[in-house]
Amino acid sequence: MSQPNGRPEVQRGLPQVPPTLATVAQEAGVSRQTVSNALNNPDLLRPETLERVQSVIERLGYSPNRAARQLRTRSSHLIGLRFETAPEGTTNELKDRFLHSLVEAASRTGHHLLLFSGDPDDPLDGYDDLLRSTAVDAFVVTDTYAGTPQSGFLKERGAPFVTFGRPWDEPDADHAWIDVDGAAGARRATEHLLEQEHKRVAWLGWEKSSRIGQDRRRGWEEAMHAAGVDDITGLGVRLTDNVDAARMATHELLQDQTITGFACASDILAIGALHAFAERGLQPGRDVAVVGFDDSPAAEVS
Repeated sequence: MSQPNGRPEVQRGLPQVPPTLATVAQEAGVSRQTVSNALNNPDLLRPETLERVQSVIERLGYSPNRAARQLRTRSSHLIGLRFETAPEGTTNELKDRFLHSLVEAASRTGHHLLLFSGDPDDPLDGYDDLLRSTAVDAFVVTDTYAGTPQSGFLKERGAPFVTFGRPWDEPDADHAWIDVDGAAGARRATEHLLEQEHKRVAWLGWEKSSRIGQDRRRGWEEAMHAAGVDDITGLGVRLTDNVDAARMATHELLQDQTITGFACASDILAIGALHAFAERGLQPGRDVAVVGFDDSPAAEVS
């Protein structure tokens, strides 16, 4: 059937057939290989040809078939990230912003993020299955505490990856990584408290087994020694990254009335300190001071 203007009538309720690569090629007056080049190797085309093909792609709303492309190129355009269960009350619950940023950055290069889980006791669980099935092109590794085997495992298999965390035990590691300078941050936090006339600044940090915790603690120690406080015995506490643990530790430290400042390895620990201040009727910023670490949403709420 045709409408009075001669155009085919659209029958309501019938699904519209999505445009194909062949449809784009016909509309643009080029070969299917040219359309493929416009999508995958645009530098091979003349600017005017590329512009014409891209215009048709946009007008028709063409989207390449991901499954077919993967079979042809052996590339999924997916980046794998193993997502661990967050212990309640810890900063891992705040990974939301990191994931959003990662998704946005990946989308700018035509990639998507694939989250997967694994056995908590096996840091490599899940990686091998994705590699064997070519389900992902690369990995972002976030669990990079000392001794974890992901870097070596992926390197042996030639799998591209980057790590969010430095290669603590691999001084010659050549993979890409990014990390926070924990010592510099903790040192600056402690210096800030010292500048506010707090002579005895306590440290709420993580267990000795935590490389990140030790790195941040080093900054506190350096700032205290630089300020002439040589004896820091009893000022530094090691505990789990938990609000209640920090609350109890702060109560213990406040038995020493000379302690008026607290530098913390995380915002979670700083929030625990704030709880203790409130229970003692102390006004933060007037009676006692605290500096957290991470600039997390939890800190903004507090």
